Amino acid sequence: MSDNTPARPLVVPENFRLDDRIRGVPPGTSALDSRLVGQQGWHPADGRMSLPLLTLDEAAFIANRDLFLRYALEHGAKVAPHAKTPMAPDLARSLVEAGAWGTTVADIRQATVMLKAGLTRLIIANEVGGTGGAGRLAALAGAWPDAELYVFADSVAAVKALAQAWRADTALAPLRVLVELGAARAGARAVAEAEAIADAIATTGGRLRIAGVATYEGAAAQPDPVRTDEVVSALLASVGDMHLRLRARLGGEARLIVTAGGSVFFDKVIAVISPIVAKDPNALLVLRSGAIFFHDHGIYDRSLGAVDGRSGFEIGGARVSARSSFRPALRVWAEVLSRPEPGLAICGMGMRDVSFDQGFPQPLTVYRLGQPLPGMPAKAQVIKLNDQHAFLAVLPGDDIGVGDVVEFGISHPCTCLDRYRVIFGVDGDGRVAHAFPTYFG
Repeated sequence: MSDNTPARPLVVPENFRLDDRIRGVPPGTSALDSRLVGQQGWHPADGRMSLPLLTLDEAAFIANRDLFLRYALEHGAKVAPHAKTPMAPDLARSLVEAGAWGTTVADIRQATVMLKAGLTRLIIANEVGGTGGAGRLAALAGAWPDAELYVFADSVAAVKALAQAWRADTALAPLRVLVELGAARAGARAVAEAEAIADAIATTGGRLRIAGVATYEGAAAQPDPVRTDEVVSALLASVGDMHLRLRARLGGEARLIVTAGGSVFFDKVIAVISPIVAKDPNALLVLRSGAIFFHDHGIYDRSLGAVDGRSGFEIGGARVSARSSFRPALRVWAEVLSRPEPGLAICGMGMRDVSFDQGFPQPLTVYRLGQPLPGMPAKAQVIKLNDQHAFLAVLPGDDIGVGDVVEFGISHPCTCLDRYRVIFGVDGDGRVAHAFPTYFG
């Protein structure tokens, strides 16, 4: 993907009906065809839409998409973005259509959602459990025989359960299994454990097939940055070593993938794993970053600052600032309900509406009668959330009053998006262009 390649716009093939039971949809709306949303002229700050609501800056999402796909391409990697972040098939599909190798999911139900949307190359970046989970995965594979499914395994017990399910249904194609190594979460902790998993797969009579090695390095993060670097580097080194062991075991013709890479340490994955995979013509490095396409004003903003501190973002042959290159795409909008004290404004947004596990939302802009005020009060900050209320600390003289609408940036897309049935995509003027349904279950 070159700088001159026109950006591929978002396409929304899924058609559904919106009504005023959905957050954001104006009261009195009934059975609105989602294809007509962009014709309504809705704007989150104009007083018509039900608040609070969540919006996606489509231009920012597209820019992040194209930038990260280009980065991966230049560094010899593929991308299978983690769909658990938005659970919006239209957005997952847009990433594949723009050049992503596949799609990542966290469990069997999420895989079903994506398969029904036509996304048939899936990494299930998790173990599925024992006999029950293996049976459910076999049922899924039987229902979608043309799907290219990959699943993690980090124990001999998990392999035995999968093998039993696949032996029980000989019509199933062999299952691609990724040996998972890990630290602080799932994953084999030692080379001997990983070798035992590979041995167990090899004894299934071809019903299971070793497809490569996997990890999630983000779980290895420590409070101390120096210790984090040590633990993540050691984990990635073990992943690279395991790939070489699998290659020696299977021979040069077997197709293998090495998959890692969340949205925090993807640069370290590139630095450690890409040179190893580059020497193997039948191997692919697949990054599973998902939140990076949405970015945020909190944890991922700070994380990209850490990437910059490592001088880890190189694109077009030059090292540039990742923190400045990616753009936050998500906003939550809420109305000021009360100004009960000189230093406090209460907004109609709470823990049921916005993420707070990695930091409170950040106020960005105040709108009055649909128009932005000149600047956000400099000292304004969210200091507390109840179920339905945000406590916005302000200065007594700040120009913010009942009825104003506040645009908030968020921290941690994964735990914000899952509160919404619909993500409203907005254009450059902030008006709703599309409605993306989500499937969090």
